[in-house]
Amino acid sequence: MERYYQPEIECASREQILAWQNERLVKQVKYVYDRVPYYRKKMEEKGVTPADVTSVADLHKLPFLTKADLRDAYPYGLCAVPISQAVRIQSTSGTTGRRVVAFYTQHDLDLWEDCCARAIMAAGGTKDDVVHVSYGYGLFTGGAGLHGGSHKVGSLTLPMSSGNTDRQIQFMCDLGSTILCCTPSYAAYLSESINERGLKDQIHLKAGIFGAEAWTEEMRRDIEKGLGIKAYDIYGLTEISGPGVAFECSAQGGMHINEDHFIAEIIDPVTEEVLPEGEKGELVFTCITKEAFPLLRYRTRDICVLKREKCACGRTHVKMSKPMGRSDDMLIIKGVNVFPSQIETILLNKGYAANYQLIVDRVNNSDTLEVQVEMTPEMFSDSVSEVTAKEKELVNAMKAMLGIYAKVRLVAPKSIARSEGKAVRVIDKRKLY
Repeated sequence: MERYYQPEIECASREQILAWQNERLVKQVKYVYDRVPYYRKKMEEKGVTPADVTSVADLHKLPFLTKADLRDAYPYGLCAVPISQAVRIQSTSGTTGRRVVAFYTQHDLDLWEDCCARAIMAAGGTKDDVVHVSYGYGLFTGGAGLHGGSHKVGSLTLPMSSGNTDRQIQFMCDLGSTILCCTPSYAAYLSESINERGLKDQIHLKAGIFGAEAWTEEMRRDIEKGLGIKAYDIYGLTEISGPGVAFECSAQGGMHINEDHFIAEIIDPVTEEVLPEGEKGELVFTCITKEAFPLLRYRTRDICVLKREKCACGRTHVKMSKPMGRSDDMLIIKGVNVFPSQIETILLNKGYAANYQLIVDRVNNSDTLEVQVEMTPEMFSDSVSEVTAKEKELVNAMKAMLGIYAKVRLVAPKSIARSEGKAVRVIDKRKLY
């Protein structure tokens, strides 16, 4: 059980972590400069050579990479090894523009699965657990990462993938699944389905590892109550490797970043200035151990905070907060920045489930926002006047939170499509014009 909880790494001193990062960064910058013409050109345009980077303190000298760079270099332009040395391709789940593909050597896969194994063990996983993986498989990294991590822990692994909820629940009951891995929206759907069937007492889950989409603390509490588990957050993105870049421990006070493999920065998304720890901004990652697809200073577009503080679990690696939104997915409505997570917080605090959609439109050259919210079965029996009063209450709460007016429409239970993958929260009709 000690194999993937590694005190010498996960509980190392700040000095030791910096020593690892300094040594690996210097080697990685030269490696990328020598092997990736696309990135070498970006460095030359900024007047930077590998000799200019001697430690993490020099990281700010390097140019950023963005998803636009990955699309411009598609498919092989950022690959640092010959194709004969790569053994896997994974891809983002995006549906617009060119897809982003990432390459892996066997060494890359081993390190990625090690990171996921750490996440499973941080959630209490052991070789005696049954890990139920309901993330999608195939090109999406979710299923592959947790699957491989579960194998390294030595757990019995159920490669369920997403969908076919009846079969998911049957296997949970029959095989005694103890750790569930999926998106939080699918976990909420499973919880709803299990409780509707009256099967909660036949479920043996103790923990869930949820990621791939934003979710709030209120949603966490609902899932924990519905499934009788402790819900752990996990973070990753295909461009960097996949889930396991960072993970939550039993303290549930942020996600520990695997700093022996990744260097994290927070920048102002507008000025690109590096911000000190503790300030909110855009998360940037530099890979320091990857071979096939080693991105330097990749802008994730996720908004969060980094904090280095003593953790009850004993791990010393820096923590990132749960992402608070995205600098690119943020909605700007009537000049106001709006994140779906803000609205979800209001709804869950008012006793609604996390089944909602935001409809953004433009009428007479003015932005409009409608929030469609599912009623609970109990609310559905209310009179028209009671429903109207509840809608007005939500309108006022959103005005106080967002500073703008949002129309609220309460809709019948189960009228908003459930998601077995990432939930579709926003329909922005302005993009159609």
